[in-house]
Amino acid sequence: MENAIECLWHKYQGTQFLLTQRLANDIPFAIVTAHNPLGSILTPCQNRLLDRKLQTKIEQYKRPYRSLIGAAPDLSHMEKSWAIFIDKEQALELGREFKQHAIYYVNQGRLSLVACGDAPDKEVMIGDFMTRTQVVNELPDLHE
Repeated sequence: MENAIECLWHKYQGTQFLLTQRLANDIPFAIVTAHNPLGSILTPCQNRLLDRKLQTKIEQYKRPYRSLIGAAPDLSHMEKSWAIFIDKEQALELGREFKQHAIYYVNQGRLSLVACGDAPDKEVMIGDFMTRTQVVNELPDLHE
């Protein structure tokens, strides 16, 4: 099991983000998904249901949020995610509630990967968030 988590942890550090608009660098925000809990690959329908539950939970914070896609560098794997203007602890609570290994956190334009549970490291600074983003006209349809 540990090797599986280490493999995923390494993959998470290569994630790219597809956005329909740039996000401000001056306000910290989290990136959280509900897709594929604990690394299990679910059907698109199951992921959509979890995503709706996550969005409902996010709305309770009454803070700004935006949808985006977290993707492998070659776009071979994509997950609907949310940029949420909440603090790191709130984001970790969301990640744990939706059974995620990790969340991303952006502070002063710097992207970090933060473990929700067991991981090789508790937090890894990845680098400049903007270099990991691509602005697109619309987000890809993940309803395979």
